[in-house]
Amino acid sequence: MPVTAMAPEVPTIVLEATEEAPRLARRFLAERFREWGIEDDYVGRLVVCELVTNALRHGEGPIIVRVFLDEGDGRPVIEVWDGGEGRPVECPEDHAATGGRGLVLMSRLVRAWDVRPLNEGGKVVWAKCDR
Repeated sequence: MPVTAMAPEVPTIVLEATEEAPRLARRFLAERFREWGIEDDYVGRLVVCELVTNALRHGEGPIIVRVFLDEGDGRPVIEVWDGGEGRPVECPEDHAATGGRGLVLMSRLVRAWDVRPLNEGGKVVWAKCDR
């Protein structure tokens, strides 16, 4: 009988779309980073907070957060899923604006980020951090 390798389970949390979601996502990320021995979780917490806040404000339904280490380079990857069809975009710089700067800031702090549609509807926004 052949032995098949099981893929490691990806740490995941499902959050209700409430004002508590960003805080719970930050705590979830901090716990994963601590388990992996990553001491500086500042950028990761900022990224997950921005992505979850965007999902809360502009998405639909529950918010799913997954955090895992890329098998190729060992860097942390943060994914935030929601049921909304809209795609996040970086707003042009506007010093008078009271919002809309989060993705611009985040994009300057991460190695890469993007959005992909989900087959069942909605999207996943992901970002890869440096260690």
